[in-house]
Amino acid sequence: MIDNAIFENLQAKIDEETAVRDELHEIVQTLSKKGAILNLYHLDLCASWLRQGRNLRAQLTYMIAHRKIHTSYPLPSSLHAIGPIEIIAQRDEVARLKTVADKHPFYKYNGVWTRELQNLVTSIELCAWLGGLEEFKGTGSSSFLTIEEVGKFLNVPVNLKEQDAFHLTIEEYLLALIGMVEELSRLAVNSVTLGDYNRPVQIGKFIKDLFAGFQLLNLKNDILRKRSDGIKYSVKKVEDVVYDLSLRNLIPKGSAAA
Repeated sequence: MIDNAIFENLQAKIDEETAVRDELHEIVQTLSKKGAILNLYHLDLCASWLRQGRNLRAQLTYMIAHRKIHTSYPLPSSLHAIGPIEIIAQRDEVARLKTVADKHPFYKYNGVWTRELQNLVTSIELCAWLGGLEEFKGTGSSSFLTIEEVGKFLNVPVNLKEQDAFHLTIEEYLLALIGMVEELSRLAVNSVTLGDYNRPVQIGKFIKDLFAGFQLLNLKNDILRKRSDGIKYSVKKVEDVVYDLSLRNLIPKGSAAA
């Protein structure tokens, strides 16, 4: 006869793992909600208000009052301060996540948070590209943050090889950069609608340089390799926008070839 204690012990282990996952999911859900509060489109909207001479602080107050964005932090007085408000709130959640995750095997549970961590790093990189987080930028990456600089901002280790602890992996960082490229290609189109004809040129040059960097990598991860290959479509999308602007004489001659 089989001893029932064997299965009772297995059930106890299952219950223990479920409790860990539930705790991690709760933190990740909070991280996700805060990440959805203030995205690139809100930044674009605020930028358009600034160009129209509207009061940024008043408009942010309106957005908070109408539940378009939520924040317990003081309202910013400049555009570059908008992004870090919610990013800092997310960083606080990452600290909570790290505290719990460090108690358990990293690769057993990292699938719970990896997508939201990628999204957060994408937001950090977009904020940096738009002119924020200057104090975390090194001399060699003025337009974006290196993986080490992102780790410093989030106060988490990166690319751990021997220690089994919470960290930002190279794959997560690279996927976040790809997400940044995709968002910037959308921003290039939106900028034209807002009458900002120089920004698509700036975006085009930046993502071309970033794509060239990705082509130097020998990627073994199938998902990462497929996603990085898709950067060329974002580059083509922005090139088409810039080319159309040049045909309409809305940007200086030669900008389309930059």
